[in-house]
Amino acid sequence: MLLGRKAGGRIALGLFVAALAILWLGRFTDIDLKLADAVFDTATGKFPWQHVWLAEAFNHHILKAILTAVALLTLVVAAFDAVRPLAAIGHDIRLRLRIVALAALLVPLTISMLKHESNSHCPWDLERYGGKQAYVRLFDALPAGVAPGHCLPAGHASSALWLVALTVFWLPCRPRKALGAAAAAMAFGFAVGWLQQLRGAHFLTHTLWSMWIACTLVFALVIILQWHDRAQRRRDEWRSAPPLAGYIPPRPGPG
Repeated sequence: MLLGRKAGGRIALGLFVAALAILWLGRFTDIDLKLADAVFDTATGKFPWQHVWLAEAFNHHILKAILTAVALLTLVVAAFDAVRPLAAIGHDIRLRLRIVALAALLVPLTISMLKHESNSHCPWDLERYGGKQAYVRLFDALPAGVAPGHCLPAGHASSALWLVALTVFWLPCRPRKALGAAAAAMAFGFAVGWLQQLRGAHFLTHTLWSMWIACTLVFALVIILQWHDRAQRRRDEWRSAPPLAGYIPPRPGPG
């Protein structure tokens, strides 16, 4: 078992509190606007980092391509092992590999789908930063005639945030290392998102929501797959159990 009930309960509570905190930041503070104001050049009317090589060419294109390739490789290995189990991979490693592979698929896909349905606009699309759209907070209705912005949550950060699933390789025996791996993955994902914020492509809460979604999806995958694995083991044990000693099956009656 990767997560016991006690640890799972603490994580679920932490995710709930984190969701409330991010919602509060976006609904009742101006931190998004203040951070965007800090990196926006009012003299030129542009975000100076928008076309900087590190933020645009490397972070948005090169790094994303590398992370996407790693995710695809993980999916291919997990799919191949599902069809033809690899002898070098034991049962416990196989379970963890499948969790990571599903996270590599579902984290970017889910965030992309949610982004497609959102009203929020990116900073560089707002009138405040030289664009044409009004600033709208999460869950607020758009002004009449304004098209949805499709900018929340942060899609680019999701290319790195699925890596938080790697923590399962240290569970349950090394919880501190698992926590450290989770922190490193989240910091990496946040850095990828932060460079997009410097470009004017996202607000802080856009990235924070992506981080929360990634953690929640990985947590759900761990719970679901370990439950399925435990149920499958019980079925296998029941099927392979020897018949009860001294038990003689009844003979069929005449006729």
